Amino acid sequence: MGYILNIETATKNCSVALAKEGKTIFYKEIAEEGYSHAERLHVFIEQIIKDAGITLNDLSAIAVSQGPGSYTGLRIGVSAAKGLCYALDIPLIAVDTLQVLASQVTISDGLIIPMIDARRMEVYSAIFSPNFEKKREVLAEIITENSFDDLEDTLYFVGDSTEKCKLVLTKGNCIFLEDIKYPSAQEMSALSYAKFKINDTVDVAYFEPYYLKDFLVTAPKKQ
Repeated sequence: MGYILNIETATKNCSVALAKEGKTIFYKEIAEEGYSHAERLHVFIEQIIKDAGITLNDLSAIAVSQGPGSYTGLRIGVSAAKGLCYALDIPLIAVDTLQVLASQVTISDGLIIPMIDARRMEVYSAIFSPNFEKKREVLAEIITENSFDDLEDTLYFVGDSTEKCKLVLTKGNCIFLEDIKYPSAQEMSALSYAKFKINDTVDVAYFEPYYLKDFLVTAPKKQ
């Protein structure tokens, strides 16, 4: 079994992990207010390959976080992953960003709700069981005091939206794990390996990130 390189750039966290048989053996990441993914990503990849004492030719696959998340961040990560797959002639694996975020939570009961900030009171969210089975598909939704009213379970919220959401989600069953803010390539390792074993890969030529909602480009105002 070779190695899988995992790339996570869907949020402010620029994160790369090298895994063998589903276990992270080297990783580098940094979360900054200003996105530095374009400058950092390839440096991180080169560094962990060097630290592992291998070459890119030892890789069996590349895994990339598919979104939802930052348009720019996703484009950078997917472009890098595609370029490596083309050059090395190895498969590309796409991993759900919100599942990566949820995978940092350890609970025995209740539900995990990972959320990625989509500006104002809107978030990208999904719902997972304690064993990370998806209970509700990914949505772009506006959080209000009535959000998740239909759920009686204890709800564990994680992600970079917890600070704003805890102001309106004040019910007793809402717990905010504020130390878990961003998805990390470290948690991609087991997920990408599981997909690799069953040949769950995507077409390198046609794969596109899961933006969830259109990226809007506005024309500059006239002076």
